[in-house]
Amino acid sequence: MHIAVFSQYHTNPDCPATSRHYSLLQHIARQHRVTLITTNTWERQRLTQQYPWLPEGVDLLAADIPYHNRMGVAARGWAFVKYMGYAWRQGLRIPRPDVVWGISTPLSAAWVAGQVARRRQVPWVFEVQDLWPTFPIEMGAVRNPLAQQQLYVAERKLYEQARHIVTLSPGMTDYVRGLGFGADKISTLLNGTDLDQAARATPAAVAELRRQHGLEGRPVVLYAGTFGRANDIPTLVQAAEELYQQRPDVVWLFMGHGYFEPLLREAATRCPAIRLVPPQPRHAVFTWLAAADVSVASFISKPVLATNSPAKFYDSLAVATPVIVTNPGWTRQFVEEHRCGWYVPAEQPQRLAEQLAAVLAAPAEARAAGQRGQAVARQQFDRQQLAARMQLILEQAAG
Repeated sequence: MHIAVFSQYHTNPDCPATSRHYSLLQHIARQHRVTLITTNTWERQRLTQQYPWLPEGVDLLAADIPYHNRMGVAARGWAFVKYMGYAWRQGLRIPRPDVVWGISTPLSAAWVAGQVARRRQVPWVFEVQDLWPTFPIEMGAVRNPLAQQQLYVAERKLYEQARHIVTLSPGMTDYVRGLGFGADKISTLLNGTDLDQAARATPAAVAELRRQHGLEGRPVVLYAGTFGRANDIPTLVQAAEELYQQRPDVVWLFMGHGYFEPLLREAATRCPAIRLVPPQPRHAVFTWLAAADVSVASFISKPVLATNSPAKFYDSLAVATPVIVTNPGWTRQFVEEHRCGWYVPAEQPQRLAEQLAAVLAAPAEARAAGQRGQAVARQQFDRQQLAARMQLILEQAAG
């Protein structure tokens, strides 16, 4: 079977980003022919060379289209338009696929996948990574009411036209079902994590990392991810400064890059608790997470963000590090049900600092929470199992 995959951003484990589709494609390409239509955005950002850029058996078509987190709305929009043009041309040139797999974000990547599938008269599967256009609209990126209406109409048409819909969280599934689509058309495949890479975070590797960075004997809080507008970084800075007044021995690591990096650099100069860690390749992130006593998966208070499926959440639990979440949606329900983390409302630095102080004051309880989370991660988050499910969905869609 020939599968055409439309994904604007391809990454591998050498990149400072999640590599969900690398794992899924690696599994699927063992059984089927795969053509990936993407961009080279992340290839130039590889930090190591430990993994092939492409899984074996995947054919690559990549446009040269720059993109980064600091881009404004117009520049991002232009990058999306350029990819649509490139993907449309390539989608019509490749040998006719048996099924098309369109991956958002952005929504435009899934839209062009649907158009190519329609033109080639083949079924397609729509994978929803984030709820677009709800996310950019709630973030203020699309203010024109007419444009918002048109985007919602386009979104609904994509759901209607797709043979099957895949979401990355129960919250996203609830959203799609709320639009009137039946359960038989929707599958929830969590973002998940790479348990083989998590296994590299051995006690020896963790001890060596702590020794190298002067963390021996000190409580560590870690935020690992994008310093973006949606990630509530100013609240984390305030919480770190308040926690420092109570526990000056605590180190708060911020690992990543993005919009709020200048704010963090300035905060690190005035607060000894705050340290910036350069972006790390995905395969190295697990050791940093394992070296932390607790991690934080934070977002601002927007309803759409309660549905998201952050990689840092899965990766942290995979190495038995408990998580504090600020989304009131399914992640809150998850950590409370499995007792593997805690919930603190978004944009409340005082409450976050208080919760962190309580967690760090009871290390045995925190370790037990992390162990419970790791047990669940091994059962539910394995991307190899998720890849097998995705392969079956594609096979069924192709008939």
